[in-house]
Amino acid sequence: MKKKNVLNLIKYHVERNESAFRDEAIEIARRFDAIGDHQLAEYIMGFIAESNLYIPQASEFESDFLKSINVKVVDPLNLPIETTDNIKGVINAVNHKIGITKFLFEGFPGTGKTEAAKHVARLLKRSLFYVDFDNLIDSKLGQTNKNIAQVFSEINKIPYPEKTVVLFDEIDVIALDRINSNDVREMGRVTSAILRELDRLNDLNKDIVIIATTNLYKNFDKALSRRFDAIINFNQYSKEDLVEVAEFYFSSFSKNFKNVSKDARLLKKILNTSNQLPYPGELKNIIKTSLAFSDVNNGYDYLRRLYNNIIGNLEQTSLEQLHILGFTVREIEKLKGEPKSTIARKLNEGNK
Repeated sequence: MKKKNVLNLIKYHVERNESAFRDEAIEIARRFDAIGDHQLAEYIMGFIAESNLYIPQASEFESDFLKSINVKVVDPLNLPIETTDNIKGVINAVNHKIGITKFLFEGFPGTGKTEAAKHVARLLKRSLFYVDFDNLIDSKLGQTNKNIAQVFSEINKIPYPEKTVVLFDEIDVIALDRINSNDVREMGRVTSAILRELDRLNDLNKDIVIIATTNLYKNFDKALSRRFDAIINFNQYSKEDLVEVAEFYFSSFSKNFKNVSKDARLLKKILNTSNQLPYPGELKNIIKTSLAFSDVNNGYDYLRRLYNNIIGNLEQTSLEQLHILGFTVREIEKLKGEPKSTIARKLNEGNK
């Protein structure tokens, strides 16, 4: 180690430049390793890892099939209590360090599986890599198998596996039931390759956390599902949960719209009137587009659009039907755009 290294360490510490401090420390460790002092080099690198100064980044790990995901900025999770508790259980299991490191998140699209994986990595203070299936799947016979072997080879080469989570997002594309697949032989070979590599991973690398997600658990290969230590079901939203999710998104998005007249009560009534609310992923888009597409000259137009997106056919729904559903005259005015006095008169005439 040279004087320059010492001065740089002091400088970066005073400047609170953690990234530069880390890089300088790594460079010092490499120099000790180069001159044969491997024990000291390992001690320095171990200290950096334990202090959470070193978290592998995409720029430090080159891979054909693994891509880095930034987990410093993630969307808030709006999961049911039971699912949230299971996510906490995943984090606890990893922190116990007893070899429970492979998890399958199953549920319909838009239920929060991928975002939950990001939060798991963030809370564990680990880097997150996802498997790029676009490059993995190959039309050439047998090439996908070779690519799978290459993926796991790259996983085993990741520096500091105890600081890493690997995400197989929508693993359905390569892991559907070998019996029900249209191309039985090829799908069977691909799934068998994954089984084999997961078993090898158990022997070679027990520190890396593996998370897979699937939208099609009913068609998931049963032998593969048994390779995971725990399976978390994300289809546990009650209607009350989904109403709360929608209210959260509305509160978040509406802040950006100056011409929107907020009516939380009517919003909630529309949501509760729906027979079946969509899952959070779709619900988020519905709330966002209802606000974005609304008439800037009509502060309540977003409610009309929300009604049509959630329930449908507002234009064909009569004033009487809306009244029967529990909407007040004032609320019907906001939805229909007719004067309150006109609505009241029509309702009175209809009751005669």
